[in-house]
Amino acid sequence: MRVLITGAAGFLGSHLTDRFLAEGHEVIGLDNFLTGSADNIAHLIGHERFTFIRHNISSYTYVPGALDGVLHFASPASPVDYLEMPIQTLKVGSLGTHNALGLAMAKGARFLLASTSEVYGDPAEHPQRETYWGHVNPVGPRGVYDEAKRFAEAMTMAYHTHHGVDTRIVRIFNTYGPRMRPNDGRVVTNFVVQALTGQPITVYGDGTQTRSFCYVDDEVEGLYRLFLHQGPGVEQPTNVGNPDEYTVGELAELVRELTGSEAPVEYRPLPTDDPRQRRPDITRARTMLGWEPTVHVRQGLQRTIDYFKSLADTGRLTTRAQRETVTTR
Repeated sequence: MRVLITGAAGFLGSHLTDRFLAEGHEVIGLDNFLTGSADNIAHLIGHERFTFIRHNISSYTYVPGALDGVLHFASPASPVDYLEMPIQTLKVGSLGTHNALGLAMAKGARFLLASTSEVYGDPAEHPQRETYWGHVNPVGPRGVYDEAKRFAEAMTMAYHTHHGVDTRIVRIFNTYGPRMRPNDGRVVTNFVVQALTGQPITVYGDGTQTRSFCYVDDEVEGLYRLFLHQGPGVEQPTNVGNPDEYTVGELAELVRELTGSEAPVEYRPLPTDDPRQRRPDITRARTMLGWEPTVHVRQGLQRTIDYFKSLADTGRLTTRAQRETVTTR
């Protein structure tokens, strides 16, 4: 196949690109480096089946030649990013999705939308099934991301029902692993970087809120299977995440243990509209795709810690505090 992956220089997009290339496909990667990094795809430069286009999918997009698939993974995806870039987040969820869908329709290509568990908001249902409509504050600070993805899902379904585009929607739950940006503000990167640099580990709220953490290799396997799958109902949203649930406090202690850190834990106020619980029901992915995660969080965290240690060894471990200092200048 010949596929286009938007957000190809991002955390998930770059791993997905690697997977398609490993399976023998041709990949056109598209990214404007708003939150992606050239380092994530540097190993692909010169690859005979990889082409990179630096471009913003929220503007008019043209890709020459045939395409068998368009996988839309471009978007700021951490609270720090979409709170700092609310307009860009809304644009890539709306205009970017529209452009990517239009390209898929013009090429007769299959379309996969990277949606998110954030469409469930602060859920009143636990665990969250795909049939749950969500509990989202559209005008809260997180609404720019939540509603951008909810709109993107609606747009994708409209192109499927009205134009007959072959579509897939994946709702991605917390995913972690190598190539995450050390200053992206997500809970795993925050804890690991703070532990490695001897900073206090910051827990927002009382630490009893829960999350479910899926290692990137497991996530990519689910994404790849969903893209390839054909059958009735495949156009409906599918949760892909790890149903093992941990409190944020438990994660902090596990990171301290695996890093050997004695950094203290500091508690700070819970951000507005921060979900109290987050856990996927993956019955659909299990039955339709034969997929479920296999990497235990302890094993995945160790691999992630090793990656961040390698960044520290080469002087590339920029902390959140350092990023804020640079930004204010």
